[in-house]
Amino acid sequence: MKLNTIITVVIILIGFTGLAQIDIKTDSKEFQLGDGLRFNVNDGEYKFNINGFIQGALKHEKMDGSDATNYMNTKNTYLSISGSMYKEKVSFLLQNNFSNAKPLLDAWIAYTPISSLKISFGQKQTFTNNREMTFYEDKLQFIDRGIFSSEFSNSGREFGVFFESQLGKNTFVIKPKFAVTSGDGINSFGANSTDVDKGGLKYGGRIDILPTGNFKAGNDGYIADLLHEEKIKILVGAAFSYNKGASNKVGEGHGDFVFYDNNLKEKLPDFRKSYCDILIKYKGFSFLGEYVNSSALSLEGSFLNPTATAPLFMTEISNYLVLGNGYNIQGGYVTKSGLSLDFKYEKLTKEFNNNYSLLSNQDAFTIGFTKYIKGNNLKIQSSVTSTNLDQFNAPLNTIEKRQKVTAQFSFQVVF
Repeated sequence: MKLNTIITVVIILIGFTGLAQIDIKTDSKEFQLGDGLRFNVNDGEYKFNINGFIQGALKHEKMDGSDATNYMNTKNTYLSISGSMYKEKVSFLLQNNFSNAKPLLDAWIAYTPISSLKISFGQKQTFTNNREMTFYEDKLQFIDRGIFSSEFSNSGREFGVFFESQLGKNTFVIKPKFAVTSGDGINSFGANSTDVDKGGLKYGGRIDILPTGNFKAGNDGYIADLLHEEKIKILVGAAFSYNKGASNKVGEGHGDFVFYDNNLKEKLPDFRKSYCDILIKYKGFSFLGEYVNSSALSLEGSFLNPTATAPLFMTEISNYLVLGNGYNIQGGYVTKSGLSLDFKYEKLTKEFNNNYSLLSNQDAFTIGFTKYIKGNNLKIQSSVTSTNLDQFNAPLNTIEKRQKVTAQFSFQVVF
């Protein structure tokens, strides 16, 4: 049985065990759009919640020199079960996206020994990526994550142990975080006993500083300023991860490639990513700036074949790992009636001038319109993105400049 499945079963058992062991005094049930179905037992000492969201989308895409393509599908179909036990200081989350072939996204248990420290174990959305990747899919400022997030990450989920803490409460807050994960991303332990983990562990951390204090309650889970901060709020952060032995292009998978040493044993490169970001909110206005740099190490003595006759040249590593840097700038304004106008500009630069590099030089500009009908719980979004990218022409062995235009429309309901 996969370890992720075991964790899922444990989470469910903890919920039922907690209910079985308590002396029920009072209970209440409540359903509200966005909050799901909530159960409170013993005056709130035990809380359980069932919720999710559905996001349907229309998409039109046109690349220079190619026919236009049109899509209509359900992008996301989420169902989540969560809960907390006040006396035991335990909480959990089980979250699935049934629009994916592998639906399990999050399955973790957390223990909070003190109010300023939370320790989680299982599979969850990591904080070692860029700021946008730390937000759940239903809380994005645009319909999709941009090229900045999608080129350097997959789902953003990892399996491991996560430590989150907070220093300060009011005017100046520091939030240090640290994680040790498998380094192989979501569902990292394979489909069966022969599909084993590759490489070593992944070590990562993030530190966030809020020099003017925390955001309003409920306003910290979004990029947009939905609650109109009355005083300017600034969040400055930096994140780092070091994957000891990566075998996936962004370090969120395993077995996609393998190198060998001169002893004919498997040898995988180390992969590191560094991020810095800033998020500002004030009276409906929001601004997000992000920067990333990724690089590979431990390449000396690597060979492409098991007979160690084809050496790996240093610039060739960009054919296997996404290497380079980039930045993302996005912002917008939300009116108190829920109308929002947003923009985004992203630019990525590959590390080596290699025709077969996984990362291509590209930039994209997006403009989006959103109508928040009931906060983020019921919203209609549309966006247009123009992307300019370098594309390799294999027959001519040349790099060509191409333009892609993408128009999208989405309707989202959080229940």
